[in-house]
Amino acid sequence: MTRLTGAVRGLVTAFAALLAVTTAPATAGATTEPKAPKDFVALRTVDPTIIQEMRYFTPHNFVGERIDGYEQPMCILTRPAAEALHKAQLTLLRKGYTLKVYDCYRPQRAVNHFVRWAKDLDDQSMKGEFYPNVDKTRLFADGYIAEKSGHSRGSTMDLTIVKLPARPTRPYHPGQPLVPCFAPKDERFPDNSVDMGTGFDCFDTLAHTLDPRIQGEQRANRLLLKNTLESLGFVNLAEEWWHYTYKPEPYPDTYFDFPVSSKSLIGDH
Repeated sequence: MTRLTGAVRGLVTAFAALLAVTTAPATAGATTEPKAPKDFVALRTVDPTIIQEMRYFTPHNFVGERIDGYEQPMCILTRPAAEALHKAQLTLLRKGYTLKVYDCYRPQRAVNHFVRWAKDLDDQSMKGEFYPNVDKTRLFADGYIAEKSGHSRGSTMDLTIVKLPARPTRPYHPGQPLVPCFAPKDERFPDNSVDMGTGFDCFDTLAHTLDPRIQGEQRANRLLLKNTLESLGFVNLAEEWWHYTYKPEPYPDTYFDFPVSSKSLIGDH
């Protein structure tokens, strides 16, 4: 009996050790995603009327696939930037327009994804639309891709203007024929944006906000966006008509990496 009890005790001890070994890695290996500071907000909670077409959540971008870190199609910004954008929206609504954002806060892991893609010279699947006239070997030198982005600081956004009532935008289907982003508006990928002369994320000098070749209605549309936003403290990146940063930035030197997700926001579940 003593011999049997000892054997049972040994089996129990062995089973407990095995259970500890099999469960420990899951606990030890578990990682917690970083959270946003409390003054980051979902734009929809500040202004639900601004259209959100979050391109990097979709394959319709220069990489051709959803970008790392975009877990939900939502715009996240620092609260001061979101509130200033709300004021811009009120101004444009009175004129029969609405804002539409393509990208807002961008985690560092997304920027890293861009860098990996740019270094893969064999991947040219989206060249026909986004960079027809740019050799991919020049993307870093010409400033189209960088290892850090102001978007990761939380107060920068990519956006455009849409005439009301807003028409739906046809979904992009991977593999469809690509048209250069600087083609006439009725030829390039349909976007319910007013005509800005190029599409969003067009790697071309025609996308420079004040490029002298952009005239007439296209120039007027760019200036409407520029003047509206600059009157409220936003600063445009001269090389991209769609790119604006709210100043002063709450985090001018911090590049965040929390995912684009409501779970990243404190009190926004």
